[in-house]
Amino acid sequence: MSKTIHFVSLGCAKNRVDTEVMLGVSGLRGYTAVDQPEAADVIVVNTCGFIGPAKEESIDTVLELGAFKEAGSCETLVVAGCLSQRYSSDLAAAMPEVDHFLGSSDMLKLGAVLDGGAERMLVGNPADYTLRATDPRALTGPRHSAYLKIAEGCNRSCSFCAIPAIRGKQRSRPIADLVEEATRLADAGVVELNLVSQDTVAYGRDLPERPTLAALVEALAEVRGVRWVRMHYLYPETLTDPLLEVIAGHPRVLPYVDMPLQHASDAMLRRMRRGHGGKRLYDVVDRLQARVPGLVFRTTFIVGHPGETDEDFEQLRAFVRWAEFDHVGVFLYSHEEGTHAGAMTDLVPARTARARHRTLMRTQRPISRAKLRARIGTEVEVLVDGVSDESEFLLEGRFWGQAPEVDGKVYLSNGRAEPGELRRALVRDAADYDLVADLLDADGRWEAPPGVERPRRRKVRLRTLG
Repeated sequence: MSKTIHFVSLGCAKNRVDTEVMLGVSGLRGYTAVDQPEAADVIVVNTCGFIGPAKEESIDTVLELGAFKEAGSCETLVVAGCLSQRYSSDLAAAMPEVDHFLGSSDMLKLGAVLDGGAERMLVGNPADYTLRATDPRALTGPRHSAYLKIAEGCNRSCSFCAIPAIRGKQRSRPIADLVEEATRLADAGVVELNLVSQDTVAYGRDLPERPTLAALVEALAEVRGVRWVRMHYLYPETLTDPLLEVIAGHPRVLPYVDMPLQHASDAMLRRMRRGHGGKRLYDVVDRLQARVPGLVFRTTFIVGHPGETDEDFEQLRAFVRWAEFDHVGVFLYSHEEGTHAGAMTDLVPARTARARHRTLMRTQRPISRAKLRARIGTEVEVLVDGVSDESEFLLEGRFWGQAPEVDGKVYLSNGRAEPGELRRALVRDAADYDLVADLLDADGRWEAPPGVERPRRRKVRLRTLG
């Protein structure tokens, strides 16, 4: 009988790709993945060590799953990822129940663990590894959508970020290698590629031939079977004309930009060591909105960074109102040792930071709602994800302006469709984050459920922010 293994992946989409590589490694060793930790011979926790709450979640998860090791149902407990990379010695001393520790770039070493006889501490230098198309990988999400990690590490020195210390310097993958992986994913049924890295706009600068992001995106969009290509984590630089032309004009490159801007006040951007002032952000947003018809813009901000004043925060609010972003995420600053900001002493009180978080979300909410309500009565192309969590009688999916897991959904109240299908739909309702739409047939008519002659509306409860 084959051995069983259970994976828990915490943190970002890049971490998920790493978990999928380890899942692929375990499959080559003959292990069967199981959903229940109590049924697993081996448990692997891929941790996040980026900010305080993520570290707490990682530690709590390891301790929770360690109970199966103590109970005897689990033979081997493995802790991998960023938390292991950052605090390997401390974790090893504090968690005797953990059998092996792998770092942020040690996914392939899981094979040695599963073969038996491996050392307990297997945390290596993150700069020694870059993902390759030939590495094993098994998708954990819907078979029609996948993340494609185009680079490892980061060369930036933002004050609040420990990623360069955890993941190492930027290491881009060659275009040919990425096209090879994209082709394999498409052959397996993937139609949506979400490009991720720590600093996507810097892709290729570290390679001798210096390939451009525009060339990469265009090459991936030409892979047979790929229908949607979406870019995440673009740094707010002056984007090149070729990249803007690809985003605006290629039929399979989505006019969707995910660009974490972090703040808008000149003073705060200097303290955050972002390398630019607020004017660049206004210019970048203005240029993107002018050059990319129908642009959907996602961004994130940090509130409560040391030194942030009421005036700085009001400048950020004014920027959000001016830009009218489609999707905004707001993070509370986390005071991290080993970062430049970690040595700052002019901390913002936690209560003030939380109040600013609520205020900025309240500022963005009516903007998001208005953006979605403007789509009522229009047709959108929807990627069907499957049966909705809201009701077994509903389908759900996403239109091209909604990235998986971080944006909203489209609830489909009629017709039939299979996961992975791209279908036309007519939007008929909207809330803060989600849409309700009717599937249309090939002739653009309302598609009735089987056995229904007249249109029948299913009641859909839309999510709102509490």
